[in-house]
Amino acid sequence: MRIAISALALAAVACLVNVTSPIANAADKKAPEKFQVKFETTKGDIIFECVRVWAPIGTDHFYTAVTEGFYDECRFFRIVPGFIAQVGINGDPKVQAKWRANAIQDDPVFVSNTRGTLTYATAGPNTRTTQLFINFGNNAGLDRQGFSPFAKVIKGMDVVEKLNAEYGEKPNQGYIQQLGNRYLKESFPRLDYIKKATIVKANE
Repeated sequence: MRIAISALALAAVACLVNVTSPIANAADKKAPEKFQVKFETTKGDIIFECVRVWAPIGTDHFYTAVTEGFYDECRFFRIVPGFIAQVGINGDPKVQAKWRANAIQDDPVFVSNTRGTLTYATAGPNTRTTQLFINFGNNAGLDRQGFSPFAKVIKGMDVVEKLNAEYGEKPNQGYIQQLGNRYLKESFPRLDYIKKATIVKANE
């Protein structure tokens, strides 16, 4: 899944259509109303505050993925300076296949895609899985396409800005899905990545 600055807006992060009555994924844990997640990355720590009311389905899915260790060792495989940093394909193809098959429904957009917000990438309506992007700037144009933020960076935006962008959009998502981190380590060895993602604070 990707976000394209031009036509496809996320070249596999395409246009979304808002769902007026979203249904929660039964497999996901209900997240606290507010909680913080820390990404320990190769460039430093990034801390997000997640707000469930912004996007309940997406927030629950993210909370479940973090608590199950999904994002550990995930590479920031797509970075477009001034636009987005994208992450969220698991390094183990078997794990990735399981989560990829578990798409969730869309959330209505209540918060704009401003600098530091965290949003799911998509491949069309109701196709969100695990891929995420952090907005580098004000990408309000994504709001109209249905991209619904559920969290925001509250510490470490300077770390986000330092993520290695030398490979741009070169990593092939199909190969990542099939071969996992083996492909990325061999072909793009200097990609930054999440060493560990954890819940650091939760408010019921």
